[in-house]
Amino acid sequence: MSLEIERKFLVANTDFIVDSYQKVYIKQGFLNSDKERVVRVRIKDDQGFLTIKGKSNKSGTTRFEWEKEISKKEASDLFNLCEKGIIEKYRYLIKSDNHIYEVDEFLGDNEGLIIAEIELSSESESFQKPLWLGNEVTGEAKYYNSNLSKLSFKEWV
Repeated sequence: MSLEIERKFLVANTDFIVDSYQKVYIKQGFLNSDKERVVRVRIKDDQGFLTIKGKSNKSGTTRFEWEKEISKKEASDLFNLCEKGIIEKYRYLIKSDNHIYEVDEFLGDNEGLIIAEIELSSESESFQKPLWLGNEVTGEAKYYNSNLSKLSFKEWV
C-alpha cells in the first residue's frame, strides 16, 4: 500500500511559469468518484494511467494511492465509461529545494483556477513556500479534481 502525503495551495500569480522545467497536458475522467474512493483514468501527453485513491485523513494531507500505467488507447477507451465531467489542465513542474511543486492550470469549465501541490515524506515535513504560492486549501473538498468534475470552478466563483 502506498500513501500519498501532499498539501495544496491556490496560486497567487503566474510567476511560477518562468521557474517550471516541464509542462504537460492532462486529460482525466472519473470511473468512480465516491467519497470513500476515487478511480481515475488519465492521459498525460502520450501516456495513460489508471489511479485509485482512498479517502483522505482528517487533515486532508494523507490518503492511499495506487497508480498503474496503461496504454494511451486503453485510457482513451476508458473515457467512454467515465462519469460526466472531464478535467483538462496543464501541469507545470517546478523544483524548490528538495521538492517539486506540481502546478495545475485548469482549462474549460475550471479555467481561472490554478492549484499547486507538493508531495511530502511526512505531514510535519517543512518546505519552502515560493512567493507565487497563495492560500492553503489542503483538505478543502471543493478543490479535489473529482469534485471539480461535478461542480466546476466557474459555477462557484
